[in-house]
Amino acid sequence: MESGPLISIGLPISLFIIMTGIGMTLTARDFHQVTVKPTGLIVGTIAQILVMPLVAFALCWILGLPPAIAVGLVVIAACPGGTTSNLFTLLARGNVALSIVLTVSASMITILSLPFFTNYALQAYFGTQREIVLPFVRTAATLSAIVLLPVVIGMGVRAWLPRLASRAEGAVSIFGGLVLAVLVIGLVYGIRDRFVELLVQAGPSAILLNLVGVAVGLLSSRAAGLSRREALAVATELGVKNGTLGLMVTLTLLHSSEMSIPSAVYGVLMFPIGFLLAAYGRRVIPATKGTNAAEPA
Repeated sequence: MESGPLISIGLPISLFIIMTGIGMTLTARDFHQVTVKPTGLIVGTIAQILVMPLVAFALCWILGLPPAIAVGLVVIAACPGGTTSNLFTLLARGNVALSIVLTVSASMITILSLPFFTNYALQAYFGTQREIVLPFVRTAATLSAIVLLPVVIGMGVRAWLPRLASRAEGAVSIFGGLVLAVLVIGLVYGIRDRFVELLVQAGPSAILLNLVGVAVGLLSSRAAGLSRREALAVATELGVKNGTLGLMVTLTLLHSSEMSIPSAVYGVLMFPIGFLLAAYGRRVIPATKGTNAAEPA
């Protein structure tokens, strides 16, 4: 389940380019609206940090999962949305600024919440307590390098070269779609020898976690009075998770390849759901000049 150079090197570079392009579709006003009206941020953060781990515990009980798979499912459920969630939000014509803020805020809170839920799961399913700690400095540096810095660069390009920025969304969408397709192929190829076995072990729980997360995102957002763009951003953050973080926790901190199975399977299955969300968003949200143009709730 180790990633090859295509993913470990090519993916961060591609994401940097994509996030720069996404930045070209944003203005300071987009982020200002997220902070002035923080309902989407509050709903999305609570759903990511608290609701999703509780959903995982419920699925473990309902499906009667083996202890190692159960712990692994809790781990991936407690992970924040990944950088690719920002791209899927762009493809779905969702609120990209909200998606980015949710990614950053949830990732920072996860440094505390993920170890808590993981340690609780270890106690619940194995009767042992193993204190794990996520690296704060490393997480902050990664977010700054792959999310914040390129977005700021892109916003600067929009301010100084508006014509170039106005053509960025289409190019970023095409390039992003190609990157996601290559990533899916790379992930499946990496677990090709055990693909069927892994799907049998963790497929049902992973796909249920994904679908419930998307449903929670859409329904809770609409119930809170958020627009379709905001609801899609929240749903995508809950559905497209940072599978790499899940693998890092299970493989390097817990030293368990069996616990890593849910993260590996979820990391593959979340992409088809992400593309379906993108297709849904493009169907219900009309194309406008600027990804985050105003939309009636």
